[in-house]
Amino acid sequence: MANNEFETIVNNSKEISLKWRALPAPQRGEFIRKFGEELRQQKESLAHIITKEARKIGTESLGEVQEAIDMCDFAVGLSRQLYGLTMPSERPNHRLQELWHPLGIVGCITAFNFPMAVFAWNFCLAAVCGNSIIWKPSPHSNECARGIKEAWDKVSGDFSDLILILEGGNEEAVSICEDNRIALVSATGSTQMGKELAPIVSARLGKLLLELGGNNAAIVCPSADLDLTIKGIAFSACGTSGQRCTSLRRLFIHQDIYDDCVERLKKCFDDLIIGCPTKEDSQIGPLISESSYNSMQQTLDSLKNKNVKVLGGERLHIEDPKEYYVKPALVLVENIEDEMLSETFAPILYVKKYKDLKDAISMQNNVSQGLSSSIFTNEMRESELFLSESGSDCGIANVNIGTSGAEIGGAFGGEKDTGGGRESGSDAWKNYMRRMTATINYGDELPLAQGVEFDES
Repeated sequence: MANNEFETIVNNSKEISLKWRALPAPQRGEFIRKFGEELRQQKESLAHIITKEARKIGTESLGEVQEAIDMCDFAVGLSRQLYGLTMPSERPNHRLQELWHPLGIVGCITAFNFPMAVFAWNFCLAAVCGNSIIWKPSPHSNECARGIKEAWDKVSGDFSDLILILEGGNEEAVSICEDNRIALVSATGSTQMGKELAPIVSARLGKLLLELGGNNAAIVCPSADLDLTIKGIAFSACGTSGQRCTSLRRLFIHQDIYDDCVERLKKCFDDLIIGCPTKEDSQIGPLISESSYNSMQQTLDSLKNKNVKVLGGERLHIEDPKEYYVKPALVLVENIEDEMLSETFAPILYVKKYKDLKDAISMQNNVSQGLSSSIFTNEMRESELFLSESGSDCGIANVNIGTSGAEIGGAFGGEKDTGGGRESGSDAWKNYMRRMTATINYGDELPLAQGVEFDES
């Protein structure tokens, strides 16, 4: 990327942000409404692009476009709800007020596995809050980015430059992080990526919103409905070929139901339909790349060398010989293995039995990541313990559903090495604005706070 190309993108983004923020928020919301309608019109074609590039099965690709549409709907409503507080002042004839203003330019770095939805989380909120956005998609999903941009261009009129795409790799990501004109950098990817980019932004005291790796766990209690549980586990562990940040990596099953649950899982994994993602009956497509496959095999080989029992994980030669289809792996461990403590971005599920729920929660929390978690139980006390301050330490905690498949209404994100960011719903919009506290004196005297006296007479 030539330096002058990047300068042009940033300058154009800055210019359009100043014009965009001058629109009242409900008018900005109207543009987002039209964008959502355009996405509805193009849902099938955009989903096809996702399947082509990210190799997701059709229903997941359609679901991703729907998530972008849902974010538009959410942002339209939000355009009339960018509330600030009014607070009582300790001084007579004074009022305290909290105001929220746009940041300016938001830099958005996204990963291949959700090539449209994660951008929509950021863009819809950033735009309705009055910001422009520079988007650096994964090199695996540039066509997805172009499809979204074309949809926006159809409805944006003079505000086409509100979305500007910066294609490239690490160099372009670093350029976004280094530029102090970009007020917020929202980055989704591996923990390693976050640890490399965060110091660059922090060095200039910029704002960061990080959505990084997850090493997610589920706990199966004796009271669990196993039919529901197995279905939830299978989708969480194997959906998107185990390439979601919320994919289930570790499973802790109570000793009383361990054998039954494992046998059911074996059958379920054997019955999964692995095939070309364009076929309607396929449940699992290929891994995104050869390097992803190699990483999976290195992890499994390391476990086998320790005599850990590994079921599945082999490559399947289906249709295109250049693609890497694999059978999801069940790894039955007796102890906590080192491989369990880091995330391999592939369909590997570690399974371990437990005796006491508190021990299972401790094992779940004893990793550096803290994104998603779940418990399968029909006992209120177990679920409430899991959700309490002594329970899951993750940003997402589910009961009787898997770790994967969050709705847009709640804030999405995790703790510890997951980065602490929150995107999508709830009050995540505040990430894209700056807070101003205003004090208004409508009296004719000047009392000072905390009873301070400063008599000039």
